[in-house]
Amino acid sequence: QVQLVESGGGLVQAGGSLRLSCVVPGTIFSIYAMGWYRQAPGKQRELVARITSGGSTNYADSVKGRFTISRDNVKNTVYLQMNSLKPEDTAVYYCNSPTPSGEGFFISWGQGTQVTVSS
Repeated sequence: QVQLVESGGGLVQAGGSLRLSCVVPGTIFSIYAMGWYRQAPGKQRELVARITSGGSTNYADSVKGRFTISRDNVKNTVYLQMNSLKPEDTAVYYCNSPTPSGEGFFISWGQGTQVTVSS
């Protein structure tokens, strides 16, 4: 079983910053691409950021220039630095390993971490 544990969410004001963490123990973490997804009420889960095993990154247009994904292969952890937060960023954020099509590879999703941005 692959255990995904997200943390770091909270309530912030618009324009503020937050850093999310996802710990992925129990597997050969360094070989997997990793990504951050978010899901707002009534909407589908969307992939907002991804990082390959080699460190290449890409982002959804909605977060480009504001969010930065990174990873620490020693700690088996992927991060999402979120700056200039907007109310529309409010969602539950999850991590997983994106397939080339963007779907989550690991069968079990974590509980996610709630990010709420007030205006």
